[in-house]
Amino acid sequence: MKDDPIHSEAFLARLMRNQLRLSIACALAFAIALVALPLLNYLAPDLMARRVGGFTLSWLILGVLFFPYVWVLSYVFIRRSLALEAREAADAKEEAGR
Repeated sequence: MKDDPIHSEAFLARLMRNQLRLSIACALAFAIALVALPLLNYLAPDLMARRVGGFTLSWLILGVLFFPYVWVLSYVFIRRSLALEAREAADAKEEAGR
């Protein structure tokens, strides 16, 4: 197990660093959406009060669109996280084979 490239300190450090970047990017995307709605309500109340499909735009975004946004963000995070892990594992195996 000592020569196992998948469980080496370097592999884990690279993987954790890349996953931290991904986590920060996803957290920023969530935070921007979370902060944007109150800002839009404050800065553009007439726009946010417009009716769209029986809802005001504000409630459409908050009550209908925010949930799918979070699901998409979660899906992207999981897919990219798994891809990062697979790529790092392939790179570690390739480096060990040299």
